[in-house]
Amino acid sequence: MRVSVAIATRNGARFFDEQLQSILTQTRPVDELVVSDDASSDATLDILERRLSESALDVTILRNDPPLGVVGNFTNALAACTGDVILLSDQDDVWHADRVAASLAVLEDEHWLAMHSDARLIDTTGEPIGLKLLDALEVSPMDRSRIARGDAFPLFLRRNLATGATMAIRRELRDLALPVPVGWIHDEWLAIVAASLGRLTLVDRQLIDYRQHGANEIGVAEPRVATKVRRVLAPRGDRNRVLAERSASLEQRLSGLDVPTELRADAASKRRFEAARAALPRTRVLRIPGVLRMLSRGEYARFASRGRADVLRDLLQPW
Repeated sequence: MRVSVAIATRNGARFFDEQLQSILTQTRPVDELVVSDDASSDATLDILERRLSESALDVTILRNDPPLGVVGNFTNALAACTGDVILLSDQDDVWHADRVAASLAVLEDEHWLAMHSDARLIDTTGEPIGLKLLDALEVSPMDRSRIARGDAFPLFLRRNLATGATMAIRRELRDLALPVPVGWIHDEWLAIVAASLGRLTLVDRQLIDYRQHGANEIGVAEPRVATKVRRVLAPRGDRNRVLAERSASLEQRLSGLDVPTELRADAASKRRFEAARAALPRTRVLRIPGVLRMLSRGEYARFASRGRADVLRDLLQPW
């Protein structure tokens, strides 16, 4: 199988050389590298050209000016890949030597369209911070088992559990899923489309070092009570409107795919739930009846990112 790597870069010179080295020294070499760069003003592309000057690897460099943003940048890279399997890569991580081999061991089975893995979290110096990615995301052993056997869709309707830097997909999924609808991030969209077809799985191993340095486009933090309290009390803003629009776009896209009837019904229920949350009144006391109705129907447990804990968010969040 031909293996492509899709990398989105933007001013990533600080860590990019180490990441490139880890990609180029895999136990199973990659065949193609596609780099989409969002108008970097540092040495990112110089590092790329220097590192690849002695390589026979097929390389495509796409330069975006003006920048496309994180989703557009990754979509640009994905669309240009020609491999049977595409591995997604950030610019600032470090791959373990067997990441490609472990990904292919899964995706050689044509049933699977996508896989993701755990990761070791590291700091700016590359030192482990004592936390694994799936632990930071609070993914339970039971949920990991469900994802591994292809029963991920109910979990992903609540929240995304697949981090793009750990993902590998078959090209077939890219062709099914793109373009990414407004409001979605590329990795969560690829994951939920694959999950809707029962073709997303998990390798519960750390296959990369996922660097946290304070300037990540999308990072992860250790789950702390204080963080959760701040989330509950943060201003409501556009969050619920965006969730409702995302749910509507998901329902629409699934209507054109070979998705089981019961999962389409779940997507429709999710859309109605998020629309109802978005329509809750500004005045907190007036939200109570609507929130209690959704709670009594079990909708928070089925569809809210934090389950029943989001009842407090909907009741207490300032507008």
